[in-house]
Amino acid sequence: MKTPAKIFTCTQSTELANHIAKHFGAPLGKVNFSRYSDGEFQPSFEESVRGARVFIIGSTQPSSENLMELLLMLDAAKRASARHITAVMPYFGWARQDRKDKPRVPIGAKLIAKLLESAGATRIITMDLHADQIQGFFEKPVDHLFASTLFLPYIKSLKLSNLTIASPDMGGSKRAYAYSKFLSSDVVICYKQREKANVISHMELIGDVEGKNVILVDDMVDTAGTLTKAADLMKERGALSVRAICTHALLSGNAYEKIEASQLEELIVSDSIAPKISHSKVKVLSCAPLFAEVMHNVHHNESISSKFIM
Repeated sequence: MKTPAKIFTCTQSTELANHIAKHFGAPLGKVNFSRYSDGEFQPSFEESVRGARVFIIGSTQPSSENLMELLLMLDAAKRASARHITAVMPYFGWARQDRKDKPRVPIGAKLIAKLLESAGATRIITMDLHADQIQGFFEKPVDHLFASTLFLPYIKSLKLSNLTIASPDMGGSKRAYAYSKFLSSDVVICYKQREKANVISHMELIGDVEGKNVILVDDMVDTAGTLTKAADLMKERGALSVRAICTHALLSGNAYEKIEASQLEELIVSDSIAPKISHSKVKVLSCAPLFAEVMHNVHHNESISSKFIM
């Protein structure tokens, strides 16, 4: 007998999960959240998951309640005798802590991997990890999807001449070169120095952007400080236009104000994290069809390799 597939969502990803379920062709499962007056909460599946393949959708951007919610739901599915438990994490939070970059700090991404496995996840599906090596922190299968399958068709639809792909920092150069290969474009790279997290002390441009239409590519945008500074610098150096593609739109602090005041023409993001507000410069492309297709193929034991090859 075929193992049934059931889809559930954490509260922070409800809108995206509804779209994924619609594309998958199955209704969202019923979950009830009980809350105590001190803020503690408890999820409860309101239908049987015994012997089922369970997909639990939840991005884990701060606050840490989002991560805790996903962990509790994984544990509940495990204790309810689900056969397969897949954590579908459009955005894998805490991924910037992928190594010790100074003494006496944690490797947060490794800790999250262990927590997910201990809670009951037998498979992870995620998109555009901050660092590829995070896959190696898991002992369970990790399907690492690339949002380029969303963004490349959109870039081509713009029909920009003299296109140049840019990386806002040295760490993103591999991603920029991958995009440039598909688009047959030039590449430029920004070199930046930080005073501390989210504070840039100096930025320099490696490459020529004069007379070019530039598209910055990155895995996430948090305060938008790097992107807006890079866009302004490129316009100063003669770029015709500057757009940015960022998979995960954290957009914290005064990010929207920075984007509005910057030389960025457009910021293209996915809905891996629900946008806080609507903004004229921010275009959202849905990743729901991508996740639905991959979940369908996983459930039916079909190949998904085309979805995580840049």
